[in-house]
Amino acid sequence: MILLRNQRKAALARTLSTLSAIFGAVCCLIALAHIAIGPASIPGSVPVNATMDSEDRFYATLFLGFGAAMIWASRDLSERRRLFQALLLVFFLGGIARLISVAAVGWPNALFVFLTVVELVLPPVFIWMHRRAYPG
Repeated sequence: MILLRNQRKAALARTLSTLSAIFGAVCCLIALAHIAIGPASIPGSVPVNATMDSEDRFYATLFLGFGAAMIWASRDLSERRRLFQALLLVFFLGGIARLISVAAVGWPNALFVFLTVVELVLPPVFIWMHRRAYPG
């Protein structure tokens, strides 16, 4: 029974590590698209001025760093627990920021409604998985 429980924890840990690495890689790819293409990479966007283009590319570099940090954390989620949790908190707060935007100016393109849901749901699910895989 204990062996089975330990096997389940190990399988959950591997799954979470893999999902976290994929998540980080997707963040990096999205960031690289924004850096290379600029705001035109945003579905439903309109032409922007140089200031908005500069802001988009600047924040994309931060998202690239976020993705790289997530990939790094995913390689040892037990030892990098605090970083992993901090990254998930930042991602969750990004979803809250999108809700503030909805309240301020209305609903965005459907893709960004979906991303808001992902940003609000994925962090608690990953935290739950982490606590199950690495209790204590």
